[in-house]
Amino acid sequence: MQPSVVRDCPRETRRLSFQDCPLSPSRAAVHRIIMSESSTPRRPLASLRDALFRAFLLSFLMLFMAMVVSLILVDVSYPKGSDWLQTLTTDRDKVWFSVKLSLITSTVTLIAAMIVGLPSAYALSRFKLPFATVVDTIIDLPIVIPPPVIGLSLVAAFGRTGLDAWMVRNLGSGLMFEAWGIPLAQFMVAAAFCIRALKATFDGINPRLEHVARTLGCTPWQAFVRVALPLARNGIIAGAIMTWARAISEFGPVLFFCGTFEGKTDVLPIRMFLNMSAGQPAQAIVLAILMIAIAATALIAFKKLGGKGYLW
Repeated sequence: MQPSVVRDCPRETRRLSFQDCPLSPSRAAVHRIIMSESSTPRRPLASLRDALFRAFLLSFLMLFMAMVVSLILVDVSYPKGSDWLQTLTTDRDKVWFSVKLSLITSTVTLIAAMIVGLPSAYALSRFKLPFATVVDTIIDLPIVIPPPVIGLSLVAAFGRTGLDAWMVRNLGSGLMFEAWGIPLAQFMVAAAFCIRALKATFDGINPRLEHVARTLGCTPWQAFVRVALPLARNGIIAGAIMTWARAISEFGPVLFFCGTFEGKTDVLPIRMFLNMSAGQPAQAIVLAILMIAIAATALIAFKKLGGKGYLW
């Protein structure tokens, strides 16, 4: 007997057969539909209708997949051998500088995002916060708004308030139009992705396990460190990979906040932009293929580790 049906039966009749249990009118109607469909043999026309419906839905999926794959194939076939040779030999120093700068800044961004994202995601997953809708909206805002808006907002925050000028006077260097500002520009978007990915991981862990640890004498911190974190290990690694991939591909905030100074702030997306601006689309597409490979590898690792996300 099904649990949903058992709840409708009086205690004294729960040992009776399914037909003997009184059902509510709504459940009885659903039961009649299910029993009639299960008892009626499927006709060829119904099977054909189901196949057509399935094909109709899958056609849209295949259409979008074909569009994405076709763009990748066009990118791969566009550069000639000489373009690859020029990018990897003649412009090797410029490309290598961009690769190193991208790796360093995205790693710094990842560390900062994990420091902020891990406790934030756990709090969102476990605590009932007041104005939860407002909190979720603020966290998701950097993901939804156009990336240049974040860069312009950073320029306004550091320029108009005089904070960047104060840093130059007292620290010898500011963040605006400097390589030091790249991790900050990347962080504003990557941290939001990090929080969402880690929250999805903690949501998949039964909080009763932490409650049991608390009853056995663990403090909240010990339950978090000894129970929640080990269970969320794969999800945390997957979230870190996605955060790093998102940071290394950030363009808009870096463009507006740090500029396009060759040999100074030209991370891989900026280097690609500079190549396009100089009338070298083939060299730019070579770098685009490199970034596609990085993104695809990150996504595969994310899925293999069981990562879950709400917004990608």
